[in-house]
Amino acid sequence: MADMHREAGARPGRRAYIALGSNLGDREAYLREALRRLHARDGIAVDRVSAVYETDPVGYTEQPKFLNMAAALTTERQPSDLLREMLEVERELGRVRNIRFGPRTIDLDLLLMDGVRIETDELTLPHPRMMERLFVLVPLLEVMDEHAPDRAAVEAAARAALSQGKDGIALWTTITWPCASAHSGS
Repeated sequence: MADMHREAGARPGRRAYIALGSNLGDREAYLREALRRLHARDGIAVDRVSAVYETDPVGYTEQPKFLNMAAALTTERQPSDLLREMLEVERELGRVRNIRFGPRTIDLDLLLMDGVRIETDELTLPHPRMMERLFVLVPLLEVMDEHAPDRAAVEAAARAALSQGKDGIALWTTITWPCASAHSGS
């Protein structure tokens, strides 16, 4: 997977990790456009992107398969402000919330942010269900910084999910991100 690489300290801000998913329309195009729109916003830079995986739906299963991926961001935004920007991108790309865990053009979840622990009506960090979802853990490990505060827990959760036979995830493609260098790997 290609990634956009910025030298450490090149842009001030906090490290945030997000998950992206789509299962309606041109799924890959929605992922690309969400990344482009986030990167175009003031105070948000998409630094690395994972490979794209096709995954089985979770919860409400009578729907098409998803494409899922993760991205590492640098942001000057506070967690709740970043979440609001992500929700605005979802709205711009036609996200409709009719069925919990239902079909969607785009789904953006804020997973982690510089080790921040927060629980409000609007936002919980780390994301409360990310450790249960292999379709989040696998791409997240690809973009996580080697010494990220939650990396060991994410690795352990991914190993546990794999050992329990949870899968339903297959490599779909990679996205070449602008100013790409080598895939971040894990």
